[in-house]
Amino acid sequence: MSVIELRPHHALCVHFFEGKGYSEGFVRHMTDVIEKLCDDTEIEITDSCDTICSACPENTDGICRSADKVSEIDKRAAEYMGIKPGEHISWRRISALAMDKIIDNGKLNDVCRDCKWIDICCKER
Repeated sequence: MSVIELRPHHALCVHFFEGKGYSEGFVRHMTDVIEKLCDDTEIEITDSCDTICSACPENTDGICRSADKVSEIDKRAAEYMGIKPGEHISWRRISALAMDKIIDNGKLNDVCRDCKWIDICCKER
C-alpha cells in the first residue's frame, strides 16, 4: 500500500467535503483520494503541497499560491492534533484526532478561520 501525503488541515476537509471545490478536476481528484482512505491507510504529514493539492489550480509546480494562509491553517491544525511534518500515522488515527481535538472540541472556527470554505464545514456547528 502506498503512502498518502496529507497536510494537517486536509484531515479536516475530508470530513466535510461535499463535492464543491476549485474546479471539476479538483473535485474528481478529491473524491478519488477520499475513496482510497481506509482505516489502515498510511498517511505522511507534510507542510507543503500534498496528494490532494496535486489537482488544485492554486498549485503551480508544487507551490501553493495561498501558501501563507494555508500554512497558518496547517500549523493550527497540527498543533491541536499534536502531529508534525514527516510523521507517519494511520488514516484512522489522524481522522480520530481531527474529530476529537478539533471538530468535536469546538476548535474548527479557530483552526480554519481564514479558509474560504469554512461555511461548508460550520453550517451545522
